[in-house]
Amino acid sequence: MTTKHFYTWQDIDKAVNKFVTDMYIDLWKPDYIVGLTRGGLPLAVALSNKIDVPMQTLNASFRDGGTLGGPESNLQMAKDALRKKNILILDDINDTGATFQWIKDDWMKQTGKSKDWNNVWGNNVRFAVLTENLSSEFLEVDYWAHEVNKAEEDVWLVYPWEM
Repeated sequence: MTTKHFYTWQDIDKAVNKFVTDMYIDLWKPDYIVGLTRGGLPLAVALSNKIDVPMQTLNASFRDGGTLGGPESNLQMAKDALRKKNILILDDINDTGATFQWIKDDWMKQTGKSKDWNNVWGNNVRFAVLTENLSSEFLEVDYWAHEVNKAEEDVWLVYPWEM
């Protein structure tokens, strides 16, 4: 039987505060935040306002047949990453990991298979989500506020912007 987990706007506020605290502990602050369409946008706006850094949007969604796009902005972000700009990529959930893996693969493809990429991921480019699915194939999320394991529990997550 599927259980539903409902997030509230208060949960979102707590998550944003947790991201701020975790980044502070890490002595790391993004130069800008990348909010992924659709679910990452509310979090990215809230975090951008909270820490007063710019936010950009990247259309990277595998949901409902999804779309991947914004080649110009995606290329610019990839170049910024290699220039050692601190970039936080933010989404609502790391479900299967496909979206984050696509970003990594695409950024490396667009800029060349530079050995510099080994020093980019987890250092100046980091990933954050509201919900970390522990059974995801993408294991490189740096910040999260809530964990689930969809391989062990049939849970449907409902975010406040979906109601």
